[in-house]
Amino acid sequence: MSGFLKTHLLRIFLSVLIVFLISGSVPLSAKDPPEKPTVYFGLIPLFTPQLMYERFQPLMDYLSATTPYRFKMRLAKDYIDIITLLEDGSVNIAFLGGVSYEVAKSRVDLIPLLKPLNPQGKPSYRSVIITREDKKINSLSDLKGRSFAFASRWSTSGSVVPLYYLYKQGVGLQGLSNYFHLRYHDSVAREVLKGSYDAGAVIESIAYFYKDKGLKFIFVSEPIPELVIVVRKSASSKEFGEFGEFIEAVKRALIDLDPHIPSDRDLMKGWGDEIGYGFTEARDSDYDGIRKMIKYLRQKGVYLTDDEN
Repeated sequence: MSGFLKTHLLRIFLSVLIVFLISGSVPLSAKDPPEKPTVYFGLIPLFTPQLMYERFQPLMDYLSATTPYRFKMRLAKDYIDIITLLEDGSVNIAFLGGVSYEVAKSRVDLIPLLKPLNPQGKPSYRSVIITREDKKINSLSDLKGRSFAFASRWSTSGSVVPLYYLYKQGVGLQGLSNYFHLRYHDSVAREVLKGSYDAGAVIESIAYFYKDKGLKFIFVSEPIPELVIVVRKSASSKEFGEFGEFIEAVKRALIDLDPHIPSDRDLMKGWGDEIGYGFTEARDSDYDGIRKMIKYLRQKGVYLTDDEN
C-alpha cells in the first residue's frame, strides 16, 4: 500500500472518529432546542377523568407552548390525594378549591398565585343546589326529609357552601332523610337526574351544563372566591430552575390572556368554563369568607377532617 493511500485512509478514519465523538456529545441537529423541564400540574378531581382532560388539557398545552416548561396534568384521585401530592413534592403547582386550599396550606407552605375569572370578568363562581324538574322541591326548606347528594367532602361548591346554607335555613344534615358524598360534580348531576337522590349540590358550570337535560335550580349561592392556582414555596429548583422566574412565567402567560381580544378568545374557546375567561392574581385573604363558613360548620358539629372531632 502506497504512502499516499495510507495517509488518505488515515484521514477518513480520523474524520469518522471525530463525527462519532461529536455526535455522542451534542444533539444530532444543532437547531434542536434543549428539552424543556417537565412540571407536573396537580388538579383536584372536580369531574370524571375524561371531562377533566377535556376541560384542562388545553391549559397544559398552552403553558407548555408559552413558557420554558413542559406541563403535564396530574389528576388527583380525590381531595386527600392532592394534599399528599403537594406534601411529598410530586406536584409543585396545583389547582385547588377554596376549602382544599385551606386544608392544604395548614400542611404545606403554599403561595396563592392566580385565580380564574368568570364570564362577567369577576373572580368568583357559585354553588347550585339542583333537583329534577318533576320534583315538588322549590326551596331549601323543601329539602327536609329528602335525600341529598354532595360532591367530595372537601369540595367548596359541592359540600361546604351548600352545607352552610342548609344549616342557616334550619335543615342541616339531620333534616335530610339520607345523604352521600359522591366523588365528582358531574356524578352528582347525573345521579339526581336518574332519581337516585332528590337533590344535590354542584359547581355552577356543571349545573348549567346539565340544566337543559331536566334539572331545576332550587338555590344559587352568593359568589364564592374562585379556584386558586398555588405553588409550593419549597418547590425543587431542579424542576423549575430559578423559582421566581417560574412564577413570573406562569403569571405572565395567564394574566396576559384577555377574552376581549379575538385571538385570545378563540384560543380559550376550547377550555373549560372554569378557566376560559382569563385570570387575575390571588391573595390568601380572598378565602376569608370560606374560613368563616368552615368555622360556622364546626360550631354545628360538621368537620372537614376526622381529627377535628
